[in-house]
Amino acid sequence: MKLYSTKNKSRYVSLKEAVMKGLPEDNGLYMPETIPQLPESFFTALRQMKLPDIGYEVSKALFQGEIPDSELRNIVTKALTFPAPLVKLNESTYILELFHGPSLAFKDFGARFMAQLMSYFNRNEDKELTILVATSGDTGGAVAAGFHNTPGINVVILYPSGKVSELQEKQLTTLGGNVKALEVLGTFDDCQALVKQAFLDKELNQNLRLSSANSINIARLIPQSFYYFEAWKQLPEGTRPVFVVPSGNFGNLTAGVLAKRMGLPVEHFVAATNVNDVVPEYVKTGKYTPRPSVQTISNAMDVGNPSNFERLQDIFSFTWNRFVDEISAYSLNDDETRAQMRECYESYNYILDPHGSVGYGAWKRYTRENGSSVGVILETAHPSKFIDEVESTLKTEVEIPDRLANLRERTKKAVQMTPTFKNLKDYLLGSH
Repeated sequence: MKLYSTKNKSRYVSLKEAVMKGLPEDNGLYMPETIPQLPESFFTALRQMKLPDIGYEVSKALFQGEIPDSELRNIVTKALTFPAPLVKLNESTYILELFHGPSLAFKDFGARFMAQLMSYFNRNEDKELTILVATSGDTGGAVAAGFHNTPGINVVILYPSGKVSELQEKQLTTLGGNVKALEVLGTFDDCQALVKQAFLDKELNQNLRLSSANSINIARLIPQSFYYFEAWKQLPEGTRPVFVVPSGNFGNLTAGVLAKRMGLPVEHFVAATNVNDVVPEYVKTGKYTPRPSVQTISNAMDVGNPSNFERLQDIFSFTWNRFVDEISAYSLNDDETRAQMRECYESYNYILDPHGSVGYGAWKRYTRENGSSVGVILETAHPSKFIDEVESTLKTEVEIPDRLANLRERTKKAVQMTPTFKNLKDYLLGSH
């Protein structure tokens, strides 16, 4: 498998280099040189395939022999140990539940696959690998769970102070061991900027082996495509769905577009955002204007400059018309998000988390404007991760799975830090 940088298509790297580096020196993002079409036989067999089998076939097609088949099957089997069930609300609306993994968020798919892949590539290295990751909520918990106690790998998670839920914070800060948490006195955008700066700093890279577990890393993105195939196989035969994707950094949506490029029958995509609406604004105007993020109740989507927008632009040849042909976009404010949460609960007795609620509201807007289709809304996190907000909105109790409830008793361990690169650099150099 060869990959290029979105900023330089003339230089290619191997899968191992792209995964272990995370980010090219030119600050672009790695993309596959070619996106293979899966054969018709794959789609014929798909409805009888289990999720790990889907993951194996999709990644095998993309990796093009870079990892031996037996090793790749082992990686996928170890990573994908939980389901992604499709729940029917009505004849035209389905919910894809992506919260059945260890951290109760969709990012478990990417984080666990990446941990296995990096462990495979890292097996003959003497020097430890340091994973740097910025999180607006769910990424950190998934990465912490996925990499905890992985030999030869340390994890440093940066998260914005006071801008993640209590249980999200406990997922980041209580595992200990090879997982360290930095509580940044700023926004997610600050955290993301610090991580990107670290990858471009020569002194850090001379002293440390650095890699990323954010969706800027191609190893996070590829496994997120698996559950689009998993959703499709559960739909009535012949369905071309509209996928509705709650979006922050836009890795999830990019993975869906990747699945479509590989042959998955998809009618359209809907990007659902909160008031951090730079992509809905781009869809309307053709102008992309990043700006500081605003805090909302759907905090994992509080991103003012989504990094994977560059990958989407690359896929669509930086052409607005091509982009809007395949992607519509809508934004909801917090009051609208709460109203949609109530409406879904009252209509279907189904509890959405704030992110899924944004998706539900975006789906309703899309159908009003475009008529009836079959929609699959990605429910990206378990509602108990936002229990205070959900319970106060719905006036009902939300059951907390044991693996999350047990975190409440654990002690938070985090280093507070102002969002300056010198502080991060000193910490990284001083902790090794």
